[in-house]
Amino acid sequence: PFVNLVSTIISVLFVFFLLTDSLVAETAQQCNGRWVHIRRLPPRFNMDLLHNCSEYPVWDDFCPYLANHGLGQKTHNRSESWYRTDASMIEIMFYRRFLEYSCLTQDPAAADAVFVPYFAGIDSLRYLYGPDVNSSAEHGIELADFLRSDSPEIWRRHHGHDHIFVMGRPAWDFCRPLSWSEGWGTSILELPELLNVTAMILESRAWAWQEQAVPHPTSFHPASIGRLQSWVGRVRRSRRTTLMLFAGGGGTSQSPNIRRSIRLECEERPDLCSIVECSGGVCEHDPILYMKPMLHAKFCLQPPGDTPTRRSTFDGMIAGCIPVFFEELSAKKQFTWHLPEDEYDRFSVFVPKDEVVWNGLNISDVLMRIPEEQVGRMRDRVIELMPKIMYRRHGSSPGLKRVKDAFDVAVDGALQRIKNRISGSGLVT
Repeated sequence: PFVNLVSTIISVLFVFFLLTDSLVAETAQQCNGRWVHIRRLPPRFNMDLLHNCSEYPVWDDFCPYLANHGLGQKTHNRSESWYRTDASMIEIMFYRRFLEYSCLTQDPAAADAVFVPYFAGIDSLRYLYGPDVNSSAEHGIELADFLRSDSPEIWRRHHGHDHIFVMGRPAWDFCRPLSWSEGWGTSILELPELLNVTAMILESRAWAWQEQAVPHPTSFHPASIGRLQSWVGRVRRSRRTTLMLFAGGGGTSQSPNIRRSIRLECEERPDLCSIVECSGGVCEHDPILYMKPMLHAKFCLQPPGDTPTRRSTFDGMIAGCIPVFFEELSAKKQFTWHLPEDEYDRFSVFVPKDEVVWNGLNISDVLMRIPEEQVGRMRDRVIELMPKIMYRRHGSSPGLKRVKDAFDVAVDGALQRIKNRISGSGLVT
């Protein structure tokens, strides 16, 4: 019996090691070219910054939005997929998702990319709204010094070209020229020391090669494939009784601008157009106010505001509402990893804002000329794109993890960009 027991144990161990070797080989194959090393930073660059979440009243008290690793609090206690998400918490969301990324390596020399878990947007608040407003040019200098001095071989390997970090504000908040002594923003994106790093950001500048815009987080973060499919089914079944909808604020002044033109047209044609009034940020953390109206609209108008891009673009697409753009910089020249630049006519409508503001073009006339069959095909394409622009919940089910979401697409894009840089010539050192 003892011999039989030993023989059985040996057989089990043999099978175990075979399976282990097989899993190791499979992981190595799946992760080839996809290995990521998370750079260890002192907490002053990330987690310590969250302790000051209530100290910037001019901007907002963002403490409530830290819950659930940056997703925010649930919209209600029984909610499974909907949260009061603040898009600026994307830095925390990405950090949490990288911690469960399937191709992590402890060896930076084996990594294809190095993720820097720096909360750049949150750290910028002390320069934009806090006590360091007069030293905005210093934003990022301490980080750059750390990256070059702590384990310097990691930085020297590719001079920062393989490093990536996430920024939860528009690029315009980070690109004040170093020569300016006054003016809005910090200068972190202008620092020569960080020029090679890929910055995944909520809104990029058109000419800045190191920046890449990623989708604004919406409030929808499903944790299972069933939750996603249930929502998609609701979107498909929804009766679209409104031709076009605008959810936003602005446009109330007398000066000509696209938002004013939209409001005037909606007031003249309430049978075709609806407005969800979001002035003063009342809609920002309450998706119930705008998601239900978006479910009943065929087209969602996405005019530029203070900056070209809008979170509403992605809210609308999550609701199956076809976006209508008035500037190419609002999306087409921004989210090239997630929304194919050559496919915009398949899922969106473009109406030049100058034609509306200065030449009196009615947006509703343009939209009513689109045949219903084409509208249906466009909506189907919007729904197909939905997984790529949503951020699923961390710790989601294995089934949903097989569906690439906005985080997965962003990582793929960053890895490919790094590969192209490193294999190219003339890298900045």
